[in-house]
Amino acid sequence: MILILAKILVPFLIIFNIIPVLIWLERKGSAYIQDRRGPNRASLFGVIRLGGMIHSLADVIKLLMKEDIMPARVNKFFYVLAPFTAMTVACMTFAVIPFAAPMVWEGVNFSFQAADLNAGILYILAISSLGVFGIMLAGWSSNNKYTLLGGLRSSAQMISYEIVMSLAIISVLMMGGSLELSKVVEDQSVNLLHWNFVRQPVACLLFTVAMFAETNRLPFDLPEGESEIVAGYHLEYSSMKFALFFMAEYANMIIASAVISSLFFGGWQIPFASTDFLRAHAGEVLKILLVVLAIGHLCAGLGLVKRGRKNIKAKKWGDRGDYEALILGMGALGGAFLLAGISAYIWPLIFTAKASLIITAVLQVGCFLTKVLFFCWVFIWVRWTLPRFRYDQLMKLGWKYMMPVSIINIFATGAVMLVK
Repeated sequence: MILILAKILVPFLIIFNIIPVLIWLERKGSAYIQDRRGPNRASLFGVIRLGGMIHSLADVIKLLMKEDIMPARVNKFFYVLAPFTAMTVACMTFAVIPFAAPMVWEGVNFSFQAADLNAGILYILAISSLGVFGIMLAGWSSNNKYTLLGGLRSSAQMISYEIVMSLAIISVLMMGGSLELSKVVEDQSVNLLHWNFVRQPVACLLFTVAMFAETNRLPFDLPEGESEIVAGYHLEYSSMKFALFFMAEYANMIIASAVISSLFFGGWQIPFASTDFLRAHAGEVLKILLVVLAIGHLCAGLGLVKRGRKNIKAKKWGDRGDYEALILGMGALGGAFLLAGISAYIWPLIFTAKASLIITAVLQVGCFLTKVLFFCWVFIWVRWTLPRFRYDQLMKLGWKYMMPVSIINIFATGAVMLVK
C-alpha cells in the first residue's frame, strides 16, 4: 500500500514542485529574449533573491490572501467546478507515464507508473480530451460574452488538434506494436537512431505542434487572446480559482513534455547506457556522476563568489542583496566539497544488487526529468518567439495541412513496414 500511494503521490509532488520553477523560467526567459532583466526585487530578509525565484513564492502568498470574488449572475456550481476540473484532469494524465525501467524487488515486479495500463496511450488521449470541459464550463458559467468566446474557441481548437495528435501517434504505435507507453519506450532502446524522432520525424513534428495547440500556448493561445477577448475563459476568476487555471496550464505543459519525451525521445532511456549495463556498473556510474557534479558545483561556486565580490565593491543593489551571490557561491563551494567527500568515501565500496537497482532507477528518473525540463523550455522559448495566429489560420493549419500530412504519414509508415 505504501508503494502504491507513493506511485500516486510522487507524480503530483513532481508537478507541483516543477510549476514554480517553470513560472520563474518563463519570466526570466522572456526577459532575456526581450533584452531586459525580469523579476529580481522580491527577497528573503533583504538578502536572498535567487535571481527572482522568490517572486513565485510571493505570488502564491498574494493569491492565497486575495479576496475570492464571485460575480452575481454566474452559475455557481459550474463556476466553482471549472478550475478544479482543469487542474484534476491535468494531473490525472501523469498516471500512465513511466519514469524508469520496471524492476523486480524481493520477487515482486515494480513499475515506475501509478497505473501500468495495457492501453496507456488511449488513456492519455481520453483524459487529455476531458481538459476542454474545464475551459468550456468556465467560459459558459461566468455569464460573460468574452469568457464564452474563449470557451468556444478552446473547444473548437482542442477538438480539432486532438484528431491530428491521435493520427500522429498511430504511426508510432504501428512501429512499436503496443499501446503500452512503457513498451513504446523500451522499443526505442538506448540507440539514438532507434528513437522515434529519427524514425518518425513527421509524426514528431505534427505531435509537438498539436501539443502546443492542446495546451493553449502561443502561437495557439486564441482562447486567452488578451488583445481580442480581454483574458478569455478565466476573465471572471480571482484568487485561488484563477491560480488553479494558471497552474493547470503549466501542469499541461509538463505532461505534454513528458509525453513527447516518452513517445519520441526515448523516455527514461539514457543514450548508450542500457538498463542491464547500468545495473551491472551502477557504482562506477554513480561515482563518476558525483565527481562531475562536484566539478560543476566548484565552477559555479567560484563564479558566484567572483560576482559577489564584484557586486559588493560596486554596491550594485545598495543593500544587503549585494551579498547574495557571495552567500550562494559559498554554499555551492560547500556542496562541491561535500560531493567530493561522498565520492571519495564510496569510491572503494562495492554496491549490493538492491543498491544497484535503486541507483539505476534514480539515474533513469533524472534523465527523464531532464528531457521533460528541456521540452518545457522549448514551450517557453516558442511562446516568446512566435506571434499569435489568427483564428482562421489556426483552423486552416489543423484541418487543411496537418491532418492530410498525418494520414499520408500513416500510409507511408505502413508501406515501409510491408517492404521490410
